[in-house]
Amino acid sequence: MLGVFWGIFMLVIMLGSGNGLRNGILKEFAGTATNSFFVWAQQTTKAYKGMKPNRSFNYTVADAEALKQIPELEVVSPLNQLGGHEGASNVIRGLKTAACEIQANYPNIADISDIKIGQGRFINDLDIKEKRKICVIGPRVVEMLFQKGGTIIGEYIRVNGVYFRVVGVTSPTAGGNEGREQAQRINIPFSTFQNAFNFGDVVGWFAIKSRSDIPAEVSEEKVISILKERHKIAPNDTKAVGHWNMAVEYNKLSGLFTGIEILVWIVGIGTLLAGVIGISNIMLIVVKERTKEIGVKRALGAVPAQIIGQIVLEAVFLTSISGYFGLVIGIGLLEGLNAAIGDSGEMFTNPTVDLKVALKALSVLILSGAFAGLIPASKAVAIKPVEALRTE
Repeated sequence: MLGVFWGIFMLVIMLGSGNGLRNGILKEFAGTATNSFFVWAQQTTKAYKGMKPNRSFNYTVADAEALKQIPELEVVSPLNQLGGHEGASNVIRGLKTAACEIQANYPNIADISDIKIGQGRFINDLDIKEKRKICVIGPRVVEMLFQKGGTIIGEYIRVNGVYFRVVGVTSPTAGGNEGREQAQRINIPFSTFQNAFNFGDVVGWFAIKSRSDIPAEVSEEKVISILKERHKIAPNDTKAVGHWNMAVEYNKLSGLFTGIEILVWIVGIGTLLAGVIGISNIMLIVVKERTKEIGVKRALGAVPAQIIGQIVLEAVFLTSISGYFGLVIGIGLLEGLNAAIGDSGEMFTNPTVDLKVALKALSVLILSGAFAGLIPASKAVAIKPVEALRTE
């Protein structure tokens, strides 16, 4: 019974730990459409059409309009950022200063990244058209620049000498580094950003969402091909166009964790079977000890099914009781760990086992108990009543 208890306990703990790791890693992908990808400009590495290698280039608003004509794409959202990727700029309000990420957006970025608004609103089409000097800030920006409980919406902040009126406050939807970036980000209308900071028609990078019926990898290849053609980049230059595909990375990790889950089930069931074999051996001893009893029952008219049922029922009872305690203690330990970690875990979150998995484990347990009783039961049925009655 201890072997069965340990087997089911370890199965639950390993499954819960695998889920915790899966949830922690995939939390980084939260809030972003899984069929999206991102494209940015890098230096060329090959000469092409009279152009030298190691040439720098920029995407433009015209590139965005060209990409919008691709039928496989659902959303094309140009973005810009002061200081480049992960760059920070000083933001001032009164006597307070903070280093924040300043990002230029179109409203359709909300179709790719989940934008959750805690107060006010997000950027809209009228903000873009009229080039309004407004901004939507993250909760960390609020902490650094505003007094607790004070007015936020309608107040002004200064970025590189330009004043912007706060119209909204976001709430992070992702975890880890992405969540921290969201919390410390200031979102500004793309057209306003271009004028205020002299970016002209330059686009830093594109966030693109593929149609639901088109794999993101297919759309990504077409986008890269068109951008290479527009900027005279060699078709075999794999470095000039930087790109990151959410769908590809998400599928890689999902496949990895599916493999881990299968391995956990194999190891867990193997450990459980070791305990079941122990119970089966004990039941063989029990059958030998009850030889006379079984002989008496057979002599009084007990059919083989009754004898088999008695032995199998006892084996199932032993495995169920020990397995039940292993299941309950394992789930209790995971729930306690989950309560201790809460939402603070980055690489390990919500290490619990859902009801479906618990029912699967219980099913394996019952089947194992029945299996444990089959061999002893067959031995019991094979006993001849006359020989059994002679046994001392």
